[in-house]
Amino acid sequence: MQATFKIGDKAVYPAHGVGEVTAIEDREISGHHQTFYILRILENGMRIMVPLSNVAAVGLRSVCNKNEVKEVYDILKTREVSVDGQTWNRRYREYMEKIKTGSVFEIAEVLRDLCVLRVSKDLSFGERRMLEQARSLLVRELALAKGVGEDKVGAEIDALFSAAAA
Repeated sequence: MQATFKIGDKAVYPAHGVGEVTAIEDREISGHHQTFYILRILENGMRIMVPLSNVAAVGLRSVCNKNEVKEVYDILKTREVSVDGQTWNRRYREYMEKIKTGSVFEIAEVLRDLCVLRVSKDLSFGERRMLEQARSLLVRELALAKGVGEDKVGAEIDALFSAAAA
């Protein structure tokens, strides 16, 4: 089922994170009339136009609910992961694909795997950037879903992994 949004709603755009629907506009592009959601990405203010007919294809979705938040924390707490078996560039491509899906669960897996891996070896520059991207996307969405500050969610996530490193 495709999500429908109103002006003021928060929505998640894959790989960019949470945005706010600031307008719903009709435009004519190349002779075709289309209706668009106009999103402003909260992190950087970027404006994105998403045709209503393309919402499912681009993966635009609602912010996760309370049950999904619990599931994300369960994923983050899991430690039975094998991340050593592949080269960093193959791992990087695989994780990038997961981030691009926009799935809060896939992003949680990327964050967890990189945090676990970071304990046993130095991450490449690209992996460190990816870890920060996954953390940022997750923190912003979970804070919104839980109705708390980003700093609180960030501290909770950091605590999960600092305990694992100790």
